Amino acid sequence: MPVTFNTIKLFAGSGTTDLAKKIAVSYGKELGDVTLSRFSDGEFQPYYNESVRGCDVFLIQSTNQPNDNLVELLLMIDAAKRASAHYITVVVPYFGLARQDRKDKPRVAIGAKLIANLLTAAGAHRIMTMDLHAAQIQGFFDIPVDHLDASVIFVPHIKSLNLPHLTIASPDMGGSYRARTFAKYFNAEVVICDKQRKRANEIESMSIIGDVTGRDVVLIDDICDTARTLAKAAELIMEKGANSVRAVCTHPVLSGDAYRTVETSALTELIVTDTIASTKSSPKIRVLSTADLFSRAIANVNEHASISELFKID
Repeated sequence: MPVTFNTIKLFAGSGTTDLAKKIAVSYGKELGDVTLSRFSDGEFQPYYNESVRGCDVFLIQSTNQPNDNLVELLLMIDAAKRASAHYITVVVPYFGLARQDRKDKPRVAIGAKLIANLLTAAGAHRIMTMDLHAAQIQGFFDIPVDHLDASVIFVPHIKSLNLPHLTIASPDMGGSYRARTFAKYFNAEVVICDKQRKRANEIESMSIIGDVTGRDVVLIDDICDTARTLAKAAELIMEKGANSVRAVCTHPVLSGDAYRTVETSALTELIVTDTIASTKSSPKIRVLSTADLFSRAIANVNEHASISELFKID
């Protein structure tokens, strides 16, 4: 008996409209019509201007700051559930609060687990996201998680740079596995920046483990927040005799003075994706689109095809 598929509808949250439009174009389908009404006290209410009854609904929204993005997404899930959507897949290109993934000191919250609980309780049947801060966050969910890997976007771009003496670097010990994964594609050496923090977003000291003399170094990270870690690492790498240093980060949070920090740093360029919308630009920041990857993942979910097939790199 042939497999039948329900009607797919794609909707965008207000925080990720630009990326959602690109995904819809790549998929070959227009975004659904949803309105966000606001009250004078700041309360808001999303509602669908078309029927979603019996449809497979994909809701596209990153949960970066402000927290309105998360609340809006939760309300969109709840509205779709109450409107009798058949299956609700939440597409979260950037999964916020993911840095709170463990209890590393007494009396702190595990924010990533809380968000997982909220999305599930709201009525999500499936989560699709990209480059979680820690892969084990997938285990916080009791529903399927499609964890997309941005390396399939970054690796071809790094190859196109034709760097003659490529070395891959991690800006901290926690990212060493990610750096080694990238290095395998190039048969490149890995160096690690060992940093000590005074407190969040403030570095006390940093040292380089490995030799970068005469090398073209590419730093690999998942999140660029204040950019201070990358700037400090780039400065230290150049001081150790590197030819050049670039950085690759999936999620451009870029808070505070991050743009100025990047522009005044030793970085040749910072390569990011469009998982987080930005109203600013910089000659040192190159943005690669994730739209095609997300659209293909959405198609594979609808057709019950493999997601891992999307991450094969020649």
